[in-house]
Amino acid sequence: MPVIALAGGAGSPGVTTTALALLLSWPLEPERRVVLAECDPDGGSVLYGLLQGSLGDRYGLKNLSVAARKGELTEAFWRQLVDMTEDGKAAQAAGGRLLLPGLTDPAQAAALAPAWEQLADLLAGIERHATYPHDVLIDLGRSGAFGPSGVLAQRADLLVMVARSTMRSIQSVQMRIEALQERVGEIGLLLVDEGPYSPGEVQRLLKTPVLATLPYRPSLARVLSDGAEQPSRFARSELMRAVQGATTPLRQRAALRRARLAPRGGPVPGGGEVRAGAW
Repeated sequence: MPVIALAGGAGSPGVTTTALALLLSWPLEPERRVVLAECDPDGGSVLYGLLQGSLGDRYGLKNLSVAARKGELTEAFWRQLVDMTEDGKAAQAAGGRLLLPGLTDPAQAAALAPAWEQLADLLAGIERHATYPHDVLIDLGRSGAFGPSGVLAQRADLLVMVARSTMRSIQSVQMRIEALQERVGEIGLLLVDEGPYSPGEVQRLLKTPVLATLPYRPSLARVLSDGAEQPSRFARSELMRAVQGATTPLRQRAALRRARLAPRGGPVPGGGEVRAGAW
C-alpha cells in the first residue's frame, strides 16, 4: 500500500498531468484500488481540465473542510471520490481508479486548515478504513509540499518531484529539494524530457535519483491536462507506456522506504511519525 506524493517547481512542470497518467496506468491486482487525491492548495485543474466541467464542483477536496471540523472527514472522504476507471471518464461509482478532485478556487484552501492533518492520517493509514487495499497518489502541485498541506508530503512513503530537463525547471526544483530534504528525507525525481540535460546530468546536479524519464509529448499531455480529444490507442501511446513503466520504480522505492523506516521508532510512515533523513 504505497503512499506517493508528487510535487513540482515553478512554471508548469506537469505534476497533475503526471499524476493523472499514473492513476490511469497504475497496475491493479484483483480487489485492489488506487486513489489520486488532488491536494494542490493553489487550486486543482482536473474538474475543468480532463473532466471538462462534466461534474461541476459537486465533488472534491473543498467539501472536506466542514466534515473535518465535525470529526467526520473519513466518512465524507469516500463520498467525494469519483471513478476514473473507464478510459479516464468519470462516474459516481466505486471502481478501481478513484479521484478526489481538488479545489476550484485557491481561496478555499484557508478553510481546509483543520483538514490537512486528518486527511494525511487517513491517506497514510487508508487500509484501516477500507474493505479493499488501496494505493495512494497525492498531487501537491507547486506549493503543496510546504505550509499546512506539507504534512501530506511528510506522511507519504515517497515524495517525488516532477521536473522538466530545462535549466529553469531544474533550478526551481533544486531549491525545493534542498528545503524539503531535512523534513522528508531523500526525494525522488520524475523527469520530463523536454530540455537538453540528460537524466544522469540532472541526477548528478541535484544529488537526487531520477526514478523515471517521461517523453515530452504536449499533444498527448493535453488529453489529460485539458480534456483534449483522445487519439486512438492513447492508452498505448509512448507517453502512457512510459508512465506505466514508471510505476514499477515508484512502487519499489516507496516500499523500500517504508520497510527501512519501520524498524526505526516503530510505526511506518502510514502509521506515525516520519523521521527526517531516514534514507
